[in-house]
Amino acid sequence: MIRSDVPGSFAWGVFHERHPKLVRQVLDALPYGPAERAAVERLLAESTGGVLEPPAGDLHDRAEWLAWGDGLWGLPWGEAPFLWAESWFYRRLLDATGYFRPGTWQGIDPFAPMKNAELAGAVVDEELAALDGLAALPDTQRARALLTSALWGNRADLSFGLTADTGEPAATDLVADDSARFWAELERTRGGRVCVVADNAGRELLPDLVLIDHLLRTGLAARVDLYVKPQPYFVSDATAADVLAALDRLRAAPWTAAAEVGQRLWQAMTDEVLTVRTHPFFCAPLPFPDMPDDLRAEFTGAAMTVLKGDLNYRRLVGDFLRPPTTTFGETVGHFPTSVTALRTLKSEVIVGLDAATLARLDGSGTAWRTDGRQALVQVELRRENS
Repeated sequence: MIRSDVPGSFAWGVFHERHPKLVRQVLDALPYGPAERAAVERLLAESTGGVLEPPAGDLHDRAEWLAWGDGLWGLPWGEAPFLWAESWFYRRLLDATGYFRPGTWQGIDPFAPMKNAELAGAVVDEELAALDGLAALPDTQRARALLTSALWGNRADLSFGLTADTGEPAATDLVADDSARFWAELERTRGGRVCVVADNAGRELLPDLVLIDHLLRTGLAARVDLYVKPQPYFVSDATAADVLAALDRLRAAPWTAAAEVGQRLWQAMTDEVLTVRTHPFFCAPLPFPDMPDDLRAEFTGAAMTVLKGDLNYRRLVGDFLRPPTTTFGETVGHFPTSVTALRTLKSEVIVGLDAATLARLDGSGTAWRTDGRQALVQVELRRENS
């Protein structure tokens, strides 16, 4: 189990390097009052040098968090499982900024200024303009380009950007590539339902939506359920509001292909061919094996579930330092459908590597697990679908 109590480790750096920068950005981005600012500063001090305080009596989800944290309250933050502690930090940050309380800041996404700036940026203009060039490509090449864009779009993570090197990292390496298996399975189950569990808003969500449009337009999927977070989470994680903002960005684009994608998806939502869904579990500090029965029932029967990004990967395979050669299938058998992970590596968790790839990466002298320069497409098919 990964924890954040080892100085110099990646998990330690998230709390002691990334979070302080995040707090500064949040407090600079919105004119919070003295009470909110003091609460955020207290949270930062507590999470880097204090103990885990149980939730206050007025929190609407106090009972759930008391249960989720059973046995952890009173321990130093660094002794809690890393995934759990990160989730509690973001839950506490929302509370500190007044997100849940009646008043000025109720319902205000503290990360919205960062999300909005990214979505309005010139880089997004370039990416949307490039869609016009895809129409002339052969079908297989266009499909490959769209999947690649969705995969490497996972680099567009505002939290990762707080501590990443300046400049865009090159898309250098696929450490595992089951993309052919992904397309073959969708062709075999053509016309089925596909679930997509989103990760980040903005620059990542846009290529996800373009990929969804491709699946619907080509008939590889008759319906897509897009799952997002019910509230702001992990800086840039997508909410329903972020989906609408991304659709507006597509529809208003001055380039034909992007605008057409936006309009088709808008109509698909109107016709409930594309549905945007959420569940409280997506902001719980729990792995996917612990998903509640009602959410499991929603996934069941889908031809494929695509899980985007690093956090979903950690929840899918477990936030553990397993041998990297552990097979992907060994860790995802709990999931109720065939599953595809599209992930840029930004944390220490990794499974499904062959021995030669692992030796090459370990011999590279780079922080390949966490620097965002490696990515993977991993697929596991359910027995009844294989």
